Amino acid sequence: QVQLVESGGGLVQAGGSLRLSCAASGRTFSRYSMAWFRQAPGKEREFVAGVSWSDGSTDYADSVKGRFTISRDNAKNTVYLQMNSLKTEDTAVYYCAASPGWSPLRSLEYRNWGQGTQVTVSS
Repeated sequence: QVQLVESGGGLVQAGGSLRLSCAASGRTFSRYSMAWFRQAPGKEREFVAGVSWSDGSTDYADSVKGRFTISRDNAKNTVYLQMNSLKTEDTAVYYCAASPGWSPLRSLEYRNWGQGTQVTVSS
């Protein structure tokens, strides 16, 4: 079992950047694939990005590819989401999630979730 706590959300102007962090408890963080999801008001939760525990491979939603970068630091039990060139449509609550599986990242069963952090992009 792993517990997740997100941080780093906030208000930013369009074109700006934010870095989200997700700190995980537990000694087996390195054996979990990690992902970021988001949910905008009135919309379903969607996959944003993921990183596999097995080989470090990554996957991104088409809407964020080239703008967002997911990374992990197993020594710090932390996964990051660097978000650049933010758009108003990126406004959402962002959730960190963990899965013991490794592929395909966007279809894994994510059993552990954080509480979410709000990202608001203004025009």
